[in-house]
Amino acid sequence: MTEHKTHFPEFYVTAPQPCPYLPNRAERKLFTHLTHDKSPALIDSLLKSGFRRSQNIAYMPCCEACQACVSVRVVVEAFEPSRAMRRVRTRNRDVSARRIAPHATTEQFALFRDYIEARHGDGGMVDMSMLDYAMMVEDSVLRTFLTEYRLRPADALDAPVESWPLVAVALCDRLSDGVSMVYSYYDPGLEARSLGTYMIVDHIGHARRLGLPYLYLGYWIAGSRKMSYKNRFGPQERLGPNGWSRY
Repeated sequence: MTEHKTHFPEFYVTAPQPCPYLPNRAERKLFTHLTHDKSPALIDSLLKSGFRRSQNIAYMPCCEACQACVSVRVVVEAFEPSRAMRRVRTRNRDVSARRIAPHATTEQFALFRDYIEARHGDGGMVDMSMLDYAMMVEDSVLRTFLTEYRLRPADALDAPVESWPLVAVALCDRLSDGVSMVYSYYDPGLEARSLGTYMIVDHIGHARRLGLPYLYLGYWIAGSRKMSYKNRFGPQERLGPNGWSRY
């Protein structure tokens, strides 16, 4: 009995705080700790049923009188890039993607800081230190991986890819039925390259090569401009009271 309690997740609810996505609303989160003594199948089930991961915490919205946050996942096999997405791929033909182990580097952190200060200067991540960043990347009980995107210099010649400038990074988890994009960031000075779109299209392709049916994009929120970009990647399934439904 005691052992069963130890391995079964205990859930907690945060205190209300201002919603970062919709004005005049408060958010609360239901969360549990992900530890090595928890069953991998249980953790996998949580993340496939609407929970998101931040380090070794799985959380989901638990807001009173609001169900605006909806989990979405792209149906990989049916996805066809739009004309605009194909142009983005062409625009980034000189970018190389490398899947690597989740190991934090000072080079990644410098790019992360540039991105946060340019795009989310008023958010909660603005005060993150190198240690905080390392925990975000490395503190995981799942099959977590990084994808580094490096831009080939005009004078690259025989220079190894590892020496090319780092322009984007994606932190992802491998689930039993897909890839979950946890967090991604890119060089804010390369806005014209649409690297955010490029990374999602690239990960859809990666999931397809792995034979996985879904790419999990986290929460979509109607009325939130920050989340509207997720509508472009379809067909997708959204999680409702009766399970996943295709849109």
